[in-house]
Amino acid sequence: MQAFYEVSSCGSSVTVPATSGSERHFFITAEEEYWNYAPSGTNYMEGGPLDQTDSDSEPFFSRDGGKLGGTYLKARFKGYRDQTFTEEIHRAGSDLHLGIMGPIIRAETGDVINVKFFNKAKHNYSIQPHGLHYEKAHEGARYQDGTKKDGASVSPGQMFTYRWRVVEGPSENDPPCISYLYYSAVDPVRDTSSGLFGPIQVCKKGVLDGSGHQRADKIQHEFFLLFSVMDENESWYLKKNIEKFGNQLSNTEDEEFKESNKMHAVNGFMYGNLPNLDLCYGEHAVWHTLGLGTEVDIHGIYFQGNTFQRDGANRDTLSIFPHTSVTVSMTPDNNGIFELSCRTADHFHAGMRQHYSVKDCSTTSPVPDMFSYVLSFYSLSFFPTLNSIGNIYLQKSETQIGPEYKKVVFREYLDESFTKKKPRGPEEEHLGIMGPIIKAEVGEKIQVVFKNKASRAYSVHAHGVKTSEAHPKDVQPGHVFTYNWTIPERLGPGPSESNCITFAYYSTTSLVKDLMSGLVGPLIVCRKDTLDPDRRRKDVKREFALLFMVFDENESHYLDENIETYLKVDLEEFEKYREDFMEGNKMHGINGKLYCNLPGLNMTEDDKTEWYLIGLGNELDMHTVHFHAQSFIYKMDHSHRADVYDLFPGTFQTIELVAGSPGHWLLHCHVTDHIHAGMEALLTVQSKDPTGNTLERHGSIFTVILCLLHLVFLSL
Repeated sequence: MQAFYEVSSCGSSVTVPATSGSERHFFITAEEEYWNYAPSGTNYMEGGPLDQTDSDSEPFFSRDGGKLGGTYLKARFKGYRDQTFTEEIHRAGSDLHLGIMGPIIRAETGDVINVKFFNKAKHNYSIQPHGLHYEKAHEGARYQDGTKKDGASVSPGQMFTYRWRVVEGPSENDPPCISYLYYSAVDPVRDTSSGLFGPIQVCKKGVLDGSGHQRADKIQHEFFLLFSVMDENESWYLKKNIEKFGNQLSNTEDEEFKESNKMHAVNGFMYGNLPNLDLCYGEHAVWHTLGLGTEVDIHGIYFQGNTFQRDGANRDTLSIFPHTSVTVSMTPDNNGIFELSCRTADHFHAGMRQHYSVKDCSTTSPVPDMFSYVLSFYSLSFFPTLNSIGNIYLQKSETQIGPEYKKVVFREYLDESFTKKKPRGPEEEHLGIMGPIIKAEVGEKIQVVFKNKASRAYSVHAHGVKTSEAHPKDVQPGHVFTYNWTIPERLGPGPSESNCITFAYYSTTSLVKDLMSGLVGPLIVCRKDTLDPDRRRKDVKREFALLFMVFDENESHYLDENIETYLKVDLEEFEKYREDFMEGNKMHGINGKLYCNLPGLNMTEDDKTEWYLIGLGNELDMHTVHFHAQSFIYKMDHSHRADVYDLFPGTFQTIELVAGSPGHWLLHCHVTDHIHAGMEALLTVQSKDPTGNTLERHGSIFTVILCLLHLVFLSL
């Protein structure tokens, strides 16, 4: 997936813009050394040794069966004091968090960057930057374009000086400094898999002090985090690593061996081993997040316990992809040790989890208003119809479970006796598998009285809220516990956002399995005076919450029970890891419903509605949410109109939609595989004219037929 683009002078004279800033010099080497992805030997997220039998970390840190055990020979960029390359700049204090990354290259708009590169490794390497301007000789990438590029490949023992210009810096609406990536691009896949990458920081004029750092009166803490599934199978050093750490059982064609070498890391560390992510209450911190890798590197980065500001919006989760970067600002107001992790399910299991701490500082705050929700779980079956569709996801046979599964869900009760469940009316029936919408205004306190009516321990964890404990208490079956959540100002809408913004709550006792088993619901945070005493919005006619997620029943707590109940087979003899069986258990749902089975998406023409979009799940959960015949506004720093919105794991967004074009219309994910698998619903816009025939207007009958045709084609 590559192409050329060409820049021509088009007959006019070309002049290189004069630089107006400083010349900044950096001295960087590529060196080989052994890197340990978890040097403590401990899983700090769950407790216990990393090679503990049957733990999530065992596949990556055990050396049984020829696995390599978590330590690898790698190449790294390192910084030196001057061009003699005799005195390395050793890291200390906060800089230790950079981990495997190279030194930070910092500059301001108008500066010239000179990087003298000394290749001390045993392969040809280079340095290519994102976000900077350069001549061909200084590009640092090797490909056939008819030019001579001395810096495209620097041989072992050789040096080259790259010269780059900072022509454009952060825009008016950007933070004072933004981040990019630099990396070796002789072979971009093997070079980066071997460890050669680092951060670039480009700032507005006057932001950096004499030492090259952001001024201490503006920010007190600054962190650079690179999220990547580092595939050691693609490293230049795989053979040497097998020779040193493997044995005769190490087989490069074995899928289990290859999986054990895919290290799900933050700055080259896994399972809480990344050091020195320390902040103080009330001090300004900036987080620069970067992505690197391949198609599995879809990361939903979650900052537990506090929120950050991005594009005028308050959030606690952001999305990162290969070679992209996002800079966010945080002023923490919640003390304790919190989790910073990728919420993509496989990445969470595989160790892309770290801790950050906020030191205790004295503060006072007003006593918030309190509202209570009485919450419980119970079990149910879902996907209730379309048994006749001959599709891998819905057919029931001797080897396929079909459309119904035992699940566990959040449901609301009328009081703490938990004797009468709160009924769902027409405005709530669209929630499907999700729990009740919990709404709050900034400054309030939410009390959730929770009874566990299920058969195993669960919990209730909410994004962004302030609690007395960093991790929610697990509640055993039959027990009751009260969670108290404070809704701070920083959790509410930003100045340019909608009046209410979207978050989620779910169980984190065993995060992935709890989520796949069904425990999730929407948390909506509003500006003051947005809700009436019944917790309804004053400013909109209808509200809808939609969860786009592939429910992977293979990861459910209840898989074995569902196999026994619906297939009536001996578990010891049944092949539950067979590929077609596992694929048939991946339910591509909108609120847990497939193929237009979600009820309640009803509006009237000209209704002002708001939709709370939630994305969770795994690497498959890349969703493009499309509203047929409607358009909407989503607000960040500015208002943007669209009819498609992208959702990824950990993405939450409120959209504003004024209902138009009466009729029945498709609402679906436009990823082809997800359409085929049933991630579709119908929304209905009723005409304001009481004599109008909705099905005959604006092509809506065609939409209904189209949805039915999808089902027919899938059954063939």
